[in-house]
Amino acid sequence: MEVRPHRTINRRKTREIKVGNISVGGSNKISVQSMTNTLTTNIKETILQINDLEEAGADIVRVSCPDEESTKAIKEIVKEVKVPVVADIHFHYKRAIEAAKMGASCLRINPGNIGSKERVLEVVKAAKDNNCSIRIGVNAGSLDKTLLEKYKEPCPEALVESAMYNVKLLEDNNFYNFKISVKSSDVFLTVKSYKQLSKVCNYPLHLGVTEAGGLLTGSIKSSIGIGQLLMEGIGDTIRVSLSSDPVEEIKAGYEILKSLGIRSRGVNIISCPSCARQAFPVIETVTKLEKKLSHIKTPITLSIIGCVVNGPGEAAQTDIGLTGGGQDSNLLYLSGIPHTKVVSNDIIDKVVQLVEEKVKEKNN
Repeated sequence: MEVRPHRTINRRKTREIKVGNISVGGSNKISVQSMTNTLTTNIKETILQINDLEEAGADIVRVSCPDEESTKAIKEIVKEVKVPVVADIHFHYKRAIEAAKMGASCLRINPGNIGSKERVLEVVKAAKDNNCSIRIGVNAGSLDKTLLEKYKEPCPEALVESAMYNVKLLEDNNFYNFKISVKSSDVFLTVKSYKQLSKVCNYPLHLGVTEAGGLLTGSIKSSIGIGQLLMEGIGDTIRVSLSSDPVEEIKAGYEILKSLGIRSRGVNIISCPSCARQAFPVIETVTKLEKKLSHIKTPITLSIIGCVVNGPGEAAQTDIGLTGGGQDSNLLYLSGIPHTKVVSNDIIDKVVQLVEEKVKEKNN
């Protein structure tokens, strides 16, 4: 349900590339990514974590490849998972070549770390030969020394110049199956860099505020940075970088997309902050509902409002709504229409029941 006619995001038109079986750019959905924190050489644990991320909604998952043993492990990992696997490469270009041969769907290379032009070109050849895409991953914390000498510090111009230098390298070798990121831990630098980059090329952009911090801090910084860019139509795939369980990155990514009406997955709970007008314990109710409904993948909108001030208005725009009215007169709505009264002690069970029924209805 949830009709918001005032939402108009004119998405920037970009080239379409393939990351395994996922199309990135063009008119394709904005994909959500994360990265494993297991040792890639621990094949069993890495596969389990990738499967957990896929269950949470990950479209693409990256794994770290610091050594030859890690790149060799990719061959076994890709056999057991469904999502495309990106090999994260730093410093040694041979790891990228090995990862492409082992079945990685994409190579993430940081131009500031990968080395000479000749090495980059060897990586491009491996990507071509193995139907593998590339992400040019520019990071403010690891810019090439010549750029730091030129600009004195990381700035949007330096990040974009680094990205475009490497774009030209790939284009000169007839390779176009790539996307770009220009990340920083600074929200302002990140946003300005992506805005500048979007004006000088039409390749798909991988959005993220790198090293954003813990679950709360990182989610807020990422929401500001990624959200602002998405609202301006910039961005084709996102990763929320958190010092937390990688599954939380996927959850946060979807919350950003849901908040902007770009992409929905699972139950979107609209709830009040709680005040003295509440007719039932809103905070406790929402906390329990989030846990009990976390398995739902079908997009459902649910409003949980503690009183009648805003409750009916929110219920009019959600699939299921609850408005507090007192111990025996809390009112449940279905598709904006009053449905039934529910006592406070029965709210959790009744709402869960209605959500599950709505899911069945939508999926039939």
